[in-house]
Amino acid sequence: MSKQNNLGLIQVYTGNGKGKTTASLGLAFRASGHGFKVCMIQFMKKNDDYGEVKAARNLPNFKLMQVGREAFVDLANPESIDYKLAEEGWELAKSVMLSGQYDIVILDEINVAMAAKLLDASIVAAFLQAKKNSTEVILTGRYAPAEITAIAHLVTEMQDIKHPITIGIPARQGIDF
Repeated sequence: MSKQNNLGLIQVYTGNGKGKTTASLGLAFRASGHGFKVCMIQFMKKNDDYGEVKAARNLPNFKLMQVGREAFVDLANPESIDYKLAEEGWELAKSVMLSGQYDIVILDEINVAMAAKLLDASIVAAFLQAKKNSTEVILTGRYAPAEITAIAHLVTEMQDIKHPITIGIPARQGIDF
């Protein structure tokens, strides 16, 4: 696929299974190899020790930005800082998508931010529908809102069938983060 064929489609990776961020990173890796410029904005994450943050420093044509805090967000009872950081992240995402600097923009965990009501899904969906440039947009995270899946061109749901955490194996560096 040449850059001329980039149609600016909307992709969603969602579901309760492992692999949503990983799938988007695989796409970023592939696209970077073809000379595409990729930007990943990670919502609700702030950790320089994540493998993708370290690798991004060495991957040409790939920029990764985190907009969140180090602590986990209590999805049932978010704090005011969580709303503020999500809104700042959304403003950053809009400017990146409209900048023309990137062929692909990945909004990692934005689905969770919308599900927790940190961002309004109808506003995000309206912006994505109105965006007229060729920037491909990938939205990841559990709980993809219906407003988003309705406008997406591709929706993949990762299903959790079996996971090591259920037998007490915690998240592993280099595999899970």
